[in-house]
Amino acid sequence: MIQEIMVLPGRDKTGGLENFSGITLKAGETLSIVGPTGSGKTAFITDIELLAQGDTSTRRHVLINGGEPPEELRYNPAMKPIAMITQNTKCFTDLTAEEFLEIHARARRINERGIIDKTIELANKFTGERIRKETKVTILSGGQTRSLMIADALLIGAAPIILLDEIENAGIFKQEVVRLIQNTGKIVIFVTHDPVIALLTQKRVIMSNGAVRKVIDQNESEVRAAQNLIELDKRVGIIREKIRAGDIITKELISVNFG
Repeated sequence: MIQEIMVLPGRDKTGGLENFSGITLKAGETLSIVGPTGSGKTAFITDIELLAQGDTSTRRHVLINGGEPPEELRYNPAMKPIAMITQNTKCFTDLTAEEFLEIHARARRINERGIIDKTIELANKFTGERIRKETKVTILSGGQTRSLMIADALLIGAAPIILLDEIENAGIFKQEVVRLIQNTGKIVIFVTHDPVIALLTQKRVIMSNGAVRKVIDQNESEVRAAQNLIELDKRVGIIREKIRAGDIITKELISVNFG
């Protein structure tokens, strides 16, 4: 049972030591990783995904429950405690969404009645493009695919750690994702450029030149700011969906939605 993970410092792109003592995440906590393109965000979550032991380019170490992870957690896919979902996640198998989830549920030895329907129902809360059980996963859009993978990781996957790499670019309802995962008991880490996601997580890591430059804990003022941003983001979302639906956007419509 994974109760916490800790990332220990490594080196930046020039070989300099990172200036932090360790980043600890406990079960149920969320973390966002922010910084400009090329700052090392993806390398940071890749270290976590690999459970790095000083054997990656960053030389970081990742501890599980205070100690070095067992070999089977690192190298046995069936024991892997981490699910990583990226912008480029694709399904290449010629199965329906229902068949795809059934195979995963059997592999996880989950016999709960209705788990497939629950997973697809949850996925549909994350996307405006409805996913049907009979739809082939190879023809799902990017947003549908990521929504299905996130729902699968939450309800069927046994992974206690979920890594989400720039999911806001996949056309999903990010507020719903953040809201629903915060009560799962899983450690969830976002790589993001989105201010709403960054402010909604309990901790925020700032990256620069391949290194962690700062770790910020969420505070009350940022929670309030996030709520204001969510309202603004929802309003933008309404306009976005109207554009997708082929509606004509007028100045009056924008004035109504933005007040």
